[in-house]
Amino acid sequence: MDQRREFVMLFEQAGTDRRELCRRFGISRSTGYELAQRYRQEGAAGLAERSRRPKRSPGRTAEAMEALVLGIRDQHPPWGGRKIARRLRDLGHKGVPSASTITEVLRRHGRIDAAATAAREQPQRFEHAAPNDLWQMDFKGHFAVARGQCHPLTVIDDHSRFALGIRACGDQTDATVRSELTAIFRRYGVPLRMLMDNGSPWGSANSEHRYTGFEVWLLELGVGFSHGRAYHPQTQGKDERFHRTLASEAIGRRSFLDLAACQRRFDEWQTLYNTERPHEALDLATPVVRYRPSARSFPEKLEPFDYGPGAILRRVGDTGWLSFRSHLLKLGRAFAHRQVGLRPGAQDGCFDAFFCGHKIATLDLRQAAP
Repeated sequence: MDQRREFVMLFEQAGTDRRELCRRFGISRSTGYELAQRYRQEGAAGLAERSRRPKRSPGRTAEAMEALVLGIRDQHPPWGGRKIARRLRDLGHKGVPSASTITEVLRRHGRIDAAATAAREQPQRFEHAAPNDLWQMDFKGHFAVARGQCHPLTVIDDHSRFALGIRACGDQTDATVRSELTAIFRRYGVPLRMLMDNGSPWGSANSEHRYTGFEVWLLELGVGFSHGRAYHPQTQGKDERFHRTLASEAIGRRSFLDLAACQRRFDEWQTLYNTERPHEALDLATPVVRYRPSARSFPEKLEPFDYGPGAILRRVGDTGWLSFRSHLLKLGRAFAHRQVGLRPGAQDGCFDAFFCGHKIATLDLRQAAP
């Protein structure tokens, strides 16, 4: 049900390649168009035998409306007046009071902590211009489950705040990240660039020419990357804020048996976050209305990169060194056995080394050869 709802909302976005979207969700075109038609005609009820959306408001009296307000607040304790008002309107209720009136209802019924409200600061917001220009990715702090530990891996779109993945991982290794990210790439396509933290398995903004295997893999997929400033989590502010929301609304004080139980909860909440929860930074719209899948599909098979005419091709040795005109250039073991292209640099006697279109180093032939 959750995947169907996400599918039809993405299906209706302007510019979406509908054929490709159906392929990524593993359904035929006819099934995709049928789901979309049923959704237009019947709403959420058309997607399953039982709809999660109330068919009508139980009444129009003040008491009935207060009950609706308190019901949503009890389902989503962190939501304030603006979110609740927007959600009630999205559900089709008439006569929804203003956000300030709803806030008064919450205060009157003891649902608001005055001290916590006073401590809130208004955030400064910025975002990339279009979906898939930048994805932010990081691990949220791990927590214990009955059978081990869960390391939640989160990926969000910078422009729309759309949650692309919340994956319950048993560790934070390169292999785990690649496996989970591949599933996300297959569903939503690949972005232009990704923003990550420093450290394993991501890499580091402060390590010159020391690429990790994970970074090289992204370059092969045509995905650029950057790292946040060390000890400066504000660089990834959207993902950090997403982690706080995930902790308070999805995890809370719940106990989980294992990773499978965590994943079931994450999947359920991810759909709610993307398609139901009003977002303050989006003027109380939901992330799905601003997101569309990337037009760049995940390449199941990597073809040799064409460096173009004039490029001098060299293969990196198994220890990560590149040999050119009796000079050596250390690129790192992550590039071992891979082909790079060399082109004359901006200064005479210098050559720039490129890997899959990305400049990775410069070789200065003016220095004496070893």
